[in-house]
Amino acid sequence: MAQRVLGLGRARRVSGYLKKMVPGAFLQEFFAQPGIVGAICPSSPFLAHRMAREVSHIKDGLIIELGPGTGVVTKALLKQGVAPERLLVLEYSNRFVQRLRRQFPLVNIVHGNAADLCRIVPAGTKVSAIVSSLPLCSLPEPLMQSIVQQWRELLHDSGVAVQFTYNLHRPAWHKHVQGVQTGSSIVWGNLPPARVSTFSFHTHKLSSPHHEHPPAEHPG
Repeated sequence: MAQRVLGLGRARRVSGYLKKMVPGAFLQEFFAQPGIVGAICPSSPFLAHRMAREVSHIKDGLIIELGPGTGVVTKALLKQGVAPERLLVLEYSNRFVQRLRRQFPLVNIVHGNAADLCRIVPAGTKVSAIVSSLPLCSLPEPLMQSIVQQWRELLHDSGVAVQFTYNLHRPAWHKHVQGVQTGSSIVWGNLPPARVSTFSFHTHKLSSPHHEHPPAEHPG
């Protein structure tokens, strides 16, 4: 009998822990769209802080967050000093979109697909950083390629991309990121541990060719 009571007590403690760690909306979305959500738990504050710190030095231009989920990274970005008007947060799940809009009323929360990012960002906008929590390893390869290849187009002018993954080795999506990897670290305090990778895009789009004409020859 005592063992049953102790077992029940442990089960209740675990259940209470999970309720604190995993919001109901997150679990519902995980079971409804496991390939899109990608994990049973939202990102920890440790992981969120690590990702936000990678862009805290950027003082101008738009910062785009992809796959915010319950808004842990969004909160960390704001805490790092990113002004709400400089954030564009793109979320695929309508349930999460409604939650995020209530939680961050001053932030531009867009309901859409990261594969359409170049069409969503207004033309002529300077994009300085993309912070992504998308489960790239779980997405179909054509969709994953479509997403990461747009980063170069938007970040061509010395922009930065930050992506985390639960694959602690070298995930397949790395080879499609057309930028230079400038940072990599493992956040052991996350459940499960996650690797944060940072990429820089130092290339510049070519301007229209400038044609030089030889000086006109004057007759003797």
